[in-house]
Amino acid sequence: MTMYTQLEKGTFIPGRREVRYGGDYNPEQWNRETWLEDIELMRHAGVNLVSVGIFSWVMVEPREREYDFTFLDEILELLGAADIDVDLGTPTAAPPAWFWAKYPDAHPVTREGVRLGNGSRGMVSPSSPEYRRAAVAVTEQLAARYGSHPAVIMWHVHNEYGAPISDSYDDYSVAAFRTWLEGRYGTLEALNAAWGTAFWGQVYGEWSEIDAPRLSASVSNQAQRLDFQRFTSDALLECFIAERDAIRRHAPTAPITTNFMATNCPSIDYWKWAKEVDIVANDHYLVAERLDNHVLLSMDADLSRSLAGGRPWILMEHSTSAVNWQPRNIAKRRGELARNSLAHFARGADAVLFFQFRASRYGAEKFHSAMLPHAGTSSRVWKEVVQLGADLSRLGGALGSRVQARVAIVWSIESFWALDLEWRPSVELNHRERQEAFYAALWAMGVTIDFVHPSHELSGYDAVFAPSLYLLDAEGAANIESYVSGGGTLAVSYFSGIVGTNDEVLPGASPGALREVLGLEIQEFLPLRETETVVLDNGFGTGSAWSEDVLVTSAEALASYESGPAAGQPAITRNRHGSGDAWYVSTKIDGADLSAFIAQVLESAGVVIGAPPAGLEVVTRAGDTEQYTFFINHSSDAATVASPTGARDALTGSAAAPETTIPGDGFRILVSPVG
Repeated sequence: MTMYTQLEKGTFIPGRREVRYGGDYNPEQWNRETWLEDIELMRHAGVNLVSVGIFSWVMVEPREREYDFTFLDEILELLGAADIDVDLGTPTAAPPAWFWAKYPDAHPVTREGVRLGNGSRGMVSPSSPEYRRAAVAVTEQLAARYGSHPAVIMWHVHNEYGAPISDSYDDYSVAAFRTWLEGRYGTLEALNAAWGTAFWGQVYGEWSEIDAPRLSASVSNQAQRLDFQRFTSDALLECFIAERDAIRRHAPTAPITTNFMATNCPSIDYWKWAKEVDIVANDHYLVAERLDNHVLLSMDADLSRSLAGGRPWILMEHSTSAVNWQPRNIAKRRGELARNSLAHFARGADAVLFFQFRASRYGAEKFHSAMLPHAGTSSRVWKEVVQLGADLSRLGGALGSRVQARVAIVWSIESFWALDLEWRPSVELNHRERQEAFYAALWAMGVTIDFVHPSHELSGYDAVFAPSLYLLDAEGAANIESYVSGGGTLAVSYFSGIVGTNDEVLPGASPGALREVLGLEIQEFLPLRETETVVLDNGFGTGSAWSEDVLVTSAEALASYESGPAAGQPAITRNRHGSGDAWYVSTKIDGADLSAFIAQVLESAGVVIGAPPAGLEVVTRAGDTEQYTFFINHSSDAATVASPTGARDALTGSAAAPETTIPGDGFRILVSPVG
């Protein structure tokens, strides 16, 4: 349990009621003269929060149990005097060279058996007792010294847990995995039953016989693989909790967080982690080459807000322009910095931070963009950074307001882990592709969505979509059934409800966990060839990748296959279950066909579709008396929309005309009375 309670009292980050603006600051890379210059530039840009110390372990502990806080003392004093607050990081993502020399067994080992060297970051076995002891020790020292420091208003544990690696197959991890399994199953009999070890003669008679699921001659036990994913997420979480609790002993009221990578870290169960942080914080970087990367940005922001339970969250890192680690690091175009930042803010972030303030001259990230680029204050990026700071300073009235969504998408990391294992009926079964496809269609319709876990309360949503829900446990299945029978509208895409908790095929015909809700049985999966397509009747278009031999039991067939291996069989169905409806689509539909399907589902649920002009993102944050509507134009063409009643421009204060024009590649923010 966390002790931080200010969120519940309505205060987000302690210290001041302003939109927080800034980013990572790494003073250890610079001399004191540069510090003074940077702080003056921060003030000019409107920076009021910086993250410090994230990679400074060797600076504060140059030798084991010998501490030197000189540089932190000085930089914290300078920042505090400049009225810039600090998010103090624990430096445990980058153990010093002395640590590796003394504790070589802490090196992580890949599934292929390769021991990874040091010289990077985030490269350690999370189950190493030497690492855990050393990490807690340096954290305890930092917290004891700075727990009541007036400049330190929050704490940042580690950095991007699970990146660049998460699972380790070293001896410490194997031993910890066995302990974790014993805690989960209690007996070997229960474990053997859960893993189905009778298959291929894998039955275990002693706990010591169980290894990590290393690379083997063929496909490893998939239930074991799934459990190792769960164990890895839990092992990393134990590391976070140990450091968090060390801080809490000395800073009982300060919020403590770590930076998530919401949709982009496949190794961590963030639903579980979100319960352990005081404030959800997220890092997001565009997939530079994708032309729809602004849609994926919105998806990531919506998941971050959903992990936070709808409460405000922190955009802990994003980039001012290009990153350095993608195949082609495309620079952001003019205005894109502001559009990206405001899209996160519109979707619930009350803090907008970057990596990093000053661009590094050395190391792996020297070509990563920064608030202050190598080109300095004459650069376009710096001028846009200063302008964004000024704009955000005028948006304090939006702090604490909430984004309201009436539509949800199910996001189950355990299901994704299971689906992505080997030997599924088709390589086209890609959970991420379907999640993105459904989200993008809803985004284009102007529908704001929340993400939900299968076991979450769903009654507040008019419609719930499950684009990829291969694994569904009994609790989730019962919850979804209750939602539909109670009057909800559910729409499910193919290959969902197939297996239970341990990747075991559920009894009877698929989709076992959803069979009654959907009112159908799948007699056989009928994957399609790579370039094969199937035609659907009743105007539902064309499917690809997948089809099924569907037998309706209580459902109504809305469309049937006109061609392909399931010709003549139902393709899209709708079932009345209790007081609600459950829709099912048994093939991969895209583009206008998918949008038409989703529109029918939403219409049946009573959801009004706004359908904004192409490329225009419209999101509203509402408080008790005022609401802020963000119009962010990702198209080069201007767009004109009706203004909310009684609206004024949030940045200029001037009254809005009945219609508002958003310039190409620009934005408008209007504030209006609620209601």
